[in-house]
Amino acid sequence: MTRKPVRQSPRLVPESVTEPPAQRALVSAPDRSAPIPSAGEAHPHAALDRGAMASLARLTAGLSPHAMIDAWSDWAMHLSRAPGRQMELLERAQADWLKLMQYSIARLKDPTAAKPFHPGPYDTRWSHAGWDKVPFTHWQQGFLAVQDWWHTATSGLRGLRLQNAQRTGFMMRQLLDTVSPSNFPLGNPEIIEKTRQTGGKNLMEGAAHFIDDALHVLAQEHRPVPDEFALGRVLASTKGTVVYRNDLMELIQYSPSTDKVRAEPVLIVPAWIMKYYILDLSPENSFIRWLVGQGYTVFCISWCNPGADQADLSLEDYRKQGILQALEVINAIVPGQKVHANGYCLGGTLLAIAAAAMARDQDDRLASVTLMAAQVDFAEAGELLIFLDESQVAFLEDMMWAQGYLDRPQMSGAFAAIRSEDLIWSRAVRRYYLDEPDLPTDMAIWVSDTTRMPARMHSEYLRGIFLENRITAGRFAVEGRVIALKDIDVPMFVVGTETDHIAPWRSTYKTALFTNCDLTFVLTKGGHNGGILSEPGHPNRHYRIGRRAPASHYIGPDGWLAATEPKPGSWWTEWSDWLSAHSGDLVPPPAMGAAEAGFPPAEPAPGVYVLQT
Repeated sequence: MTRKPVRQSPRLVPESVTEPPAQRALVSAPDRSAPIPSAGEAHPHAALDRGAMASLARLTAGLSPHAMIDAWSDWAMHLSRAPGRQMELLERAQADWLKLMQYSIARLKDPTAAKPFHPGPYDTRWSHAGWDKVPFTHWQQGFLAVQDWWHTATSGLRGLRLQNAQRTGFMMRQLLDTVSPSNFPLGNPEIIEKTRQTGGKNLMEGAAHFIDDALHVLAQEHRPVPDEFALGRVLASTKGTVVYRNDLMELIQYSPSTDKVRAEPVLIVPAWIMKYYILDLSPENSFIRWLVGQGYTVFCISWCNPGADQADLSLEDYRKQGILQALEVINAIVPGQKVHANGYCLGGTLLAIAAAAMARDQDDRLASVTLMAAQVDFAEAGELLIFLDESQVAFLEDMMWAQGYLDRPQMSGAFAAIRSEDLIWSRAVRRYYLDEPDLPTDMAIWVSDTTRMPARMHSEYLRGIFLENRITAGRFAVEGRVIALKDIDVPMFVVGTETDHIAPWRSTYKTALFTNCDLTFVLTKGGHNGGILSEPGHPNRHYRIGRRAPASHYIGPDGWLAATEPKPGSWWTEWSDWLSAHSGDLVPPPAMGAAEAGFPPAEPAPGVYVLQT
């Protein structure tokens, strides 16, 4: 049953292209999507350079020092020739100092005097009541005042590249966070109170937590899933069967829970950057379990966790041996029916590419396309853009060239740094000073169960899709021919989440700008993961929904937001209604697998790939 993927990478233009040079250059230059050469293929001097950069990358956790130096140099040179901005910053420092003095004087008369500086929405370090008492309130306000000044200093400056302004601001926030009074036992009232209550036991236990974490980091050990969240029994527990497996993915068919199902099956394409069971967490919030309960035959791809021997896997492998192979299997199990395809995060980006190529090639096997927190245009890709430029991508490529993949800590660290005040520092204080162990939750277990990225595929993604934004620029080719999203003519359902810092909703909304099909857009409360897992009955949830008819005029995201009223509840029910409207009659459930076609049931879900570490 195992089928080896065909190693065929997408080219920008076919070798037989005969366009005039100018037209050809528009499509193909510069060609940076070539596979990363192995050490044997590269010139010895080039291999030496890449090896040196790879060694440096291990010391910097994959962050390019050249990019950081460039950002600070750009900022310093532009600030040095801007006397007006220098005066503005001097006045800002004076104003902030006066606010602190006025607050200190006001505190002498009124302990409830309003604070002049406030933390950001994700900064939970100051929630303890002790921060309202002297002297801690003054230390807090002093720290926030410095943050405020540096935010102004690294904001837009005429002539300064926006990315460099954002980078300097980001790096300064990271540096300031290391000296925050909340990080020190004698500067944090919550730590002092806990130490007094426990007689110092919290510090001793916290030190043990720190040593344990440090040993795991140094050994690069992957913590196993706790028994109370065992995969297949608690998480990823929706009943199903693996009906196909190749080197790249397993295809899971879920067992029906209703007497009849919709004629058209559903294929879920998750992101390969994490494991698929974000969509099949605990039974009460499992998207897949809920969908099966709505009367659909559901299939889901479970990607492998690639190792160094799979460094040459390409985006084309993921398209052909992933999505297209899954469709072939589904067509054998449910013959004669089109498929509703649903892609989450990067899985949605890949699905959009596959759908555009299928439309171009007159392949009509799709009934609809749903994209959940997935981008097709990366011009406004949020805070992750801070990390990426030519220097940074080349740095990561050299590191992946040496080890064959992008490793888990190197990837997850970037996501955590974006919300460092909450995901790094607050967690460290709770775990190492307050002796509050990380309470396991289904989401936390999934977040820590990270995967690796194949070197070739991740390079193609970072360069061609993210950095050069080729999909919507008309420069991304599949099998030698450029694809266009406007070729997709099946109905689309696109979901964005309000506080998504990985796929900002205004970026996901731009799917409407590059397509002409019938499109429904939903904006739901929550972030990249929590907003998607918005099961019916989840408290305090709302969403907005609107439809764009085929060939209608484009309405920008802000105009759409102003014109669309929020509705209470879960967007899942809206999607179910939409899916039903684009589906056929109810029929008896299909058999599990198709042994006669070479796809017999293999083993129970969740399969073996989800267990790879």
